[in-house]
Amino acid sequence: MVPKRINLSKEKGKKIATPSPTRNPSPEQQKPIFSLVYLRKDYCLSACNKDEKAAFADTLHQLSQITWNEISSSSRHGLGYERISRNAIRSGIPNHVKEDVNFIAFRFFGKAPMVGYRDENIFHIVWIDRAFSLYNHG
Repeated sequence: MVPKRINLSKEKGKKIATPSPTRNPSPEQQKPIFSLVYLRKDYCLSACNKDEKAAFADTLHQLSQITWNEISSSSRHGLGYERISRNAIRSGIPNHVKEDVNFIAFRFFGKAPMVGYRDENIFHIVWIDRAFSLYNHG
């Protein structure tokens, strides 16, 4: 039996162009990118129920559609964030997080926050605090 040949189209696809480094906007003018690489096991997405997971995904999608400038000017209980003192965190802080890193919290399910830190336009989510036990929510 002879294998069939694949007929490749002779049309050329569009190439993906990366922006030139001199033309990149500042991180404040960029939309956020979200990373779950450093998510802690004791405050993980797997502890969330399906409604919380859906709200988490919806929030990430909404935030990914606006710039950091727009996020910064939003209410902390809307699409904005609040700063969380390093001393307020009641869980282990990953070793790679330097002392000068500022933690911030976004609300994703009612007032339940996802907490992490920003590096340029990337927000690294470290804790999903669905039980409000990570820090004093006052």
